[in-house]
Amino acid sequence: MSHYFEPVPAASSQDLREFTVELAGCPARVVTAPGVFSANRLDLGTAVLLRTEQRLWGAQPGPQPGAQPGADSPTPDPASNLLDLGCGWGPLALALARLHPAATVWAVDVNPRALDLTSQNASRLGLGNIRVARPEEVGPVVRFARIWSNPPIRVGKAALRDLLVEWLGRLTEDGWADLVVHKNLGADSLADWLRREAGHPTIRLASAKGYRVLRAKRRGG
Repeated sequence: MSHYFEPVPAASSQDLREFTVELAGCPARVVTAPGVFSANRLDLGTAVLLRTEQRLWGAQPGPQPGAQPGADSPTPDPASNLLDLGCGWGPLALALARLHPAATVWAVDVNPRALDLTSQNASRLGLGNIRVARPEEVGPVVRFARIWSNPPIRVGKAALRDLLVEWLGRLTEDGWADLVVHKNLGADSLADWLRREAGHPTIRLASAKGYRVLRAKRRGG
């Protein structure tokens, strides 16, 4: 049985699917294919995360009137590195790239089909600030001001925790990660583990449709 988080999906890549989604307050015509996460639509958890971010920041890309950067501002420095961890066909990376056109948005996945689709979608939308990469292709010195992720819960608890320890450990000093996890798939226990064992200050940023949006800051932050 093939899973979207495997490095070589078994499903055919020939059946391209096209549909329109709203990303960062604007419509986007995207392509997907079998063998990636949520190939037929925008996943509900991802939609909850995007709506949460839009509510915090606003629908329009670029700097917002009256925005006050600070410890809890959603605004990273313009030239920051941002990360979509487990990008799939790229909805979070595409939204990040629209909102922060001066930043470098890394779209990371182990699935080469996901990376290809994200690259295609970035090209279709004219977003030249997205870098698609396998995890090992991201240099060890790269640090991220923001991480957005609908993490692959079904890889198992141990693998998921290892994944989060690795990538949250690459946050900048004032950076944070926003993660969306369904409550029935362990969102609350994950938040507790992040706080108590992993050492990342973590809050519940939002809750909708059974999903929690968790914000985890740099360890010791």
